[in-house]
Amino acid sequence: MAKHQTDLDHVFLALGDPTRRAILERLAAGPLSVTELARPFAMALPSFMEHLKKLENAGMISSDKDGRVRTCALVPGAFAPARDWLAAQKHLWEARLDRFDAFVTQLAKDPNE
Repeated sequence: MAKHQTDLDHVFLALGDPTRRAILERLAAGPLSVTELARPFAMALPSFMEHLKKLENAGMISSDKDGRVRTCALVPGAFAPARDWLAAQKHLWEARLDRFDAFVTQLAKDPNE
């Protein structure tokens, strides 16, 4: 569980920044070189590389170097920890809200109880 929790923390940390989310959106269309990936962002390359490093640490992207060109790509299944956690939370809260709805409905039927 501790390993899964660490993975989840890294994924949410990576997703917590709009630049990193934009990078992931761009990579959804396919792999890109770091130069191509960085082009629309108004920041120095070292700052941009820090964003890529956080995405790689979260296991959301991978990068390969061929000569002087580094190419980044999405990692299949990288969103699974966040998706699974959110699904569990959805199930938990839907069950709680269903019980609350049943309670309120019962109170409305018989306000003396």
